[in-house]
Amino acid sequence: MSSEESKPVEASEETKATTTNIADPPTAQTAEVKSPSDSSDPQIGQPRRSTQIGEPPTLEAPPYTPTSGPVWPEIDDHHPLFQFEGALKDILGEADYNEVYGIQLDQSGAFHTKLILQKFLRANANDVSKAKQQLLETLKWRRRFQPLKCVDEVYSAARFEGLGYVTVLDGILNSPNKTDVVTFNIYGAVKDPKFTFEDLDGFLRWRVALMELGIQKMNLRAAKTPIPDYGQGPDPYQGVQVHDYLNISFLRMDPHAKAASTKTIEVFKQYYPETLSRKFFVNVPRVMGWMFSAIRLVLSKETVQKFTVLTFGKDLAGELGENVPEQYGGNGGRLESVGETLKVEGGVEKGNERSGKEQKEGENGDAKGNQKAEEKQELVS
Repeated sequence: MSSEESKPVEASEETKATTTNIADPPTAQTAEVKSPSDSSDPQIGQPRRSTQIGEPPTLEAPPYTPTSGPVWPEIDDHHPLFQFEGALKDILGEADYNEVYGIQLDQSGAFHTKLILQKFLRANANDVSKAKQQLLETLKWRRRFQPLKCVDEVYSAARFEGLGYVTVLDGILNSPNKTDVVTFNIYGAVKDPKFTFEDLDGFLRWRVALMELGIQKMNLRAAKTPIPDYGQGPDPYQGVQVHDYLNISFLRMDPHAKAASTKTIEVFKQYYPETLSRKFFVNVPRVMGWMFSAIRLVLSKETVQKFTVLTFGKDLAGELGENVPEQYGGNGGRLESVGETLKVEGGVEKGNERSGKEQKEGENGDAKGNQKAEEKQELVS
């Protein structure tokens, strides 16, 4: 279906008639034009079925268009979004799945379907072929992984408690939005990198859940503003990420944390296009500035422009405004109080179990348990 709004066909002056949108389109696609003065016909002003076999159509019934809700600006058939929509039926059929970011994609030209497709186009600089492939792979992954279910799962407190929070902040500096979603990743809360990151699938499921929680707070299903075309302005439906490295040693590289970082970056890059507006690395020692300089060399210019490195956490208020949590220089209350997090359970039991295991390892002469405080967490996305 074309995404262009249909325009009623105008008849001659003698037989001019008006048409209206129909909530339930007629099954036939032809109509007979009658004069508005002919009040004997109950279907005046609406496309109607032909009544004679072989009767030539005089007016094509317009396709269904919503009578309420947001409307996407008109686009012509050369527009990348129009071409992308034209391929959607085949993409959904091959993927056997139709949900992205909580939005059910369909072929009716719906506003929120266009919203999602526009994100994939922008992520691929309007390259329709690449956008189609990325959408297909994303749909297949979401069918397998079921990320929406991750948000409702219960996670181990011993592994994940205090590691991530999602907040909604007012008045973020230089933001086009009234409110923005800000996700805090607190890597200093990781007590044992091996215990937290060794089960890669378990960690990834938790990290995806935190991402999906942030996307839910964006409330895309209530979105009313179209996303501009690539290069024509910012996408208002993106979130801010804050990575806090307070009390983290950058001198050792834990292999489990490194593997988790690599996998998380891969997943977010491939399956979560256009979800990041800015990313802040806070409480990073000055001596580690070279590391972020090196990272910039392998990232795109657009991505690098979104990154900011801060030596002190309290400097974040100067970047995002006074409503950030207290530990970041604002007056928004403590992060633990204002931030929403994922469900966890078994903190005491799991913690005691871990302590007992570490004690046993110590008795067996295993020095790994004593090194956990020195192990370094990689820059996990």
